Amino acid sequence: MSSAESEIILHNYPQSPVAEKVRVALGIKGLSWRSVEIPRLPPKPLLIKLTGGYRRTPVMQVGADIYCDSACIIKELERRTPEPTFFPTNDKGLVWCLARWTDMVLFDLSTRIVLGAAGDDLPADFAKDRGRLYFGPDWRQSMKAAGANLPHLVSQIQAPLSWFDEQLADGRAFLLGERPAAIDAQIYFVIWFLRGRWDGGPPLLSQFPALERWEANVKAIGHGERSEMTGEQAIARAAACTPLAAIASSADDPQGLRPGMQVSIVSDIDAGERPVEGEIKAVTGQSITLGHSSKDLGEVCVHFPRAGYVVQTLGRDTLLRR
Repeated sequence: MSSAESEIILHNYPQSPVAEKVRVALGIKGLSWRSVEIPRLPPKPLLIKLTGGYRRTPVMQVGADIYCDSACIIKELERRTPEPTFFPTNDKGLVWCLARWTDMVLFDLSTRIVLGAAGDDLPADFAKDRGRLYFGPDWRQSMKAAGANLPHLVSQIQAPLSWFDEQLADGRAFLLGERPAAIDAQIYFVIWFLRGRWDGGPPLLSQFPALERWEANVKAIGHGERSEMTGEQAIARAAACTPLAAIASSADDPQGLRPGMQVSIVSDIDAGERPVEGEIKAVTGQSITLGHSSKDLGEVCVHFPRAGYVVQTLGRDTLLRR
């Protein structure tokens, strides 16, 4: 494999909290990577060209393989670079369970606090986009409710912050001990978001001294070795490479999915997003890979986790094969 085919490219923008999670993960691994800065708001034509429709941030590209969702990205980084490991203790399964809760419940709560507190100060286009993305079709009412209920929401996030503080109270450097783990990045991004996007974040976090000490330790890890790349260069890189995804499937897939089927995939949250369509190249209980192609891009493989995504078959012929 050439260096171009194995080089990590992260499509992100500086203010993205979920991108910060992955940037810290890259720092834990001590990896070199290329950064493509994408727009904060749609349209994102170059990113959409690569992913086939997925617009969230970040997206990782390695050659002609495209990895969507931070869970998928972190799993792939661990596969490609096993050491230093993201899982220095024997708690890998529990870490993934906690990370799922962090991504869904804790980040949702922090988003309601940040957007609710901002209220009318948010630019209208940003409020509309993020409101629909995080709160669903009734986002206007949900954002107003978040603002009105802000003291309650803050009270609800105090408990998990105290749990983390208690975990760190014995002086350990990181959540699982003296070595940083995936869960440090998977929780840090929420703390980073609260501190940087909400005026009430710093005084709230100051109530938890062990957590603030840990926060400083994670920040000190850095983001690895970063260099810049343009979106056009990333497209050219994908066009020059061949996707490496191997055909794989699970015999007992509950949806009967298997390689060769034409499907669509989209987040299970009704955020008004465009589904990604393509042919299944690989599918397991934890992940699914779709192939799609265009004239100027060639073929790419787009990878998703199964958790948190809805997969539907497309076309009469595919349905008959099931």
